[in-house]
Amino acid sequence: MSQAIVNKVANSLLVNFDLEDYIPIGTRTFLDLSQWLEGGLLLREKPFRTLLKGHNWSQYEQNHVALGCSSDAVLPAWASLLVASYLQPFVKTLVSGSLEDLERHLFSKTILEMDLSSFKDKPIMIKGCSEHTIPQDAYIQLILRLQGVAKSMFYGEACSSVPLWKTKK
Repeated sequence: MSQAIVNKVANSLLVNFDLEDYIPIGTRTFLDLSQWLEGGLLLREKPFRTLLKGHNWSQYEQNHVALGCSSDAVLPAWASLLVASYLQPFVKTLVSGSLEDLERHLFSKTILEMDLSSFKDKPIMIKGCSEHTIPQDAYIQLILRLQGVAKSMFYGEACSSVPLWKTKK
């Protein structure tokens, strides 16, 4: 006599959480300050200001922008601040650094703004594999937020998960 196969995962209270579902939408752009430097290295204030005035800033409309310098130039603090003042009316997000820094910032902001009330006192499975690259820091920020509401957390897939945390009894 054969017994019916029971899908325990489907019948469990386990809530799947996929950070890929929370990827902030929008175009990411790295804006390189070296393009306005003499030889990519030397900042001369008057030519720098002239080049900035002539730049088409509207091309960054609603973009998420990382502002950095790809060369080894040593720049005064005001240089990136001046560029930021030109970008401000157009961009959706602006950070100093690389595209990786930008992605960490976007996820951090998204995770901070999440309504986690639906995860209260529930076991959470944080999906491990994604088609898109999710910053490691995003998982860390998620864990920090979920620990305040979840009953327990696991990482991976239901069939092969790693326990991460459980509330103290």
